[in-house]
Amino acid sequence: MPLNVPSFEELLGSARDSAVHLEMRDAYAVENESSPFAAWRAGERLNPDDRASWWRPWLTLIQETVARGVVVRRARIVSEPVSEYIKYEHSGTFTNVAAGELVRWLPRRQASDLALPGNDFWLIDNRVIRWNHFTGSGESGGPEISEDPDAAKLCSTAFEAVWSRAIPHDQYEIR
Repeated sequence: MPLNVPSFEELLGSARDSAVHLEMRDAYAVENESSPFAAWRAGERLNPDDRASWWRPWLTLIQETVARGVVVRRARIVSEPVSEYIKYEHSGTFTNVAAGELVRWLPRRQASDLALPGNDFWLIDNRVIRWNHFTGSGESGGPEISEDPDAAKLCSTAFEAVWSRAIPHDQYEIR
């Protein structure tokens, strides 16, 4: 029986040392991004000088987590040429970086020989996993929480392998 899934506030609030996030899809269709993605497609871009307009309350949570000394890292494995959705993600990632997240990008061709879990995940302190399940069309299929030590080790090893090959956000050029 799966454990209850804590909110991101609870999950990141429990982090002592690290929170890592691996994203492996080329498109997501999650409800909370539909309007911002549509606006981006219509030509709107985030204003670097208008922090209040950025993705809140998420970025506030990241800032608070990092301020407590937790290292927050995100790695994205992407196909090239990138999808329109990845262009959208890339254009707004400067906000994640400004909030204190470290973000890297790995072209999918460079991940072919890596053992990766079957789903995106968050790994907190190398022991608590929040699996992010998605439908075939990219909608949320619901999260799941796990404290299985073997799965946590797989996630940690996979993330570190991706991270070591990935390109820092400020150096990754969209192709």
